[in-house]
This record gives sequence, C-alpha cells and structure tokens, in this order.
Amino acid sequence: MTINGECFCGGVSYSISGPLRDARSCHCSRCRKAFSSQASAYALVNPEAFEWTSGEELLTLYQSQPGFGFQFCSICGSTLCGTYDDAVHGVTLGCINGDPEVEIGRHIFVGSKAKWEVMPDGVLQYEGAVPSDT
Repeated sequence: MTINGECFCGGVSYSISGPLRDARSCHCSRCRKAFSSQASAYALVNPEAFEWTSGEELLTLYQSQPGFGFQFCSICGSTLCGTYDDAVHGVTLGCINGDPEVEIGRHIFVGSKAKWEVMPDGVLQYEGAVPSDT
C-alpha cells in the first residue's frame, strides 16, 4: 500500500509506504490556528515509511515547542506534516491524494472548540486529551 500526498500548489509531494494509524481531529485553539480550520485532521505515520518525493527544499519548519513542529510549503502555505525530534510523525489528511484508508476515530480537546462549531451526534469525543486508560 502506497499513500501519496502533496501541497496545494503541487510543489511539495511525499509518499508513504504503509498504513496510517490513529487518525484524529483536534479542536484546541492551537490546532485551529495551525490548520486554519475548525480542527485538525491528522494521522500518525511510521517515520521510516515516509519519504519526500519532490520539493523538500520548499519546506519550512515551525517548532511549536522543543522537538515538536509542523512542516509547510513555503509557497502556498499548506501544512503537510507534524514532526517530532526532526522526523515526520504524522500527516494532515487534507493533503493526501485519494483514499487514505483511515477514518477519524476520535475528536479531542472539544472542550476548547470554537463557539461557532457544532459537533455532530455520535462521534467519539473527549473534552481534552484521550485518557491514558483508553
């Protein structure tokens, strides 16, 4: 299974040789700003399975805290992935081409969601982070 993705302008692209896992949507104020949306749509990836296929020189890294950051296209601004200790940790689902064969399994930090956002009935949601006992 190969998953491909790219930014809005097509200048940066990547390939993932393996499945995505633990897809989630975070509704905290930081993710709303980082993703310019009501929430993030993000899934984890095995760092060894991830490869930039074009435009790596166009990437810009923003570290939100030591070791953690986001990489985005310096031309169009698309947020492509999250990093941890200089390795790709996960990808934004909106930049994947085609079916990523994963569904968002949970919504986190809904306690700090935007006041204008309405959560649909029946979705698994947590007021904050996922409890460690789940």
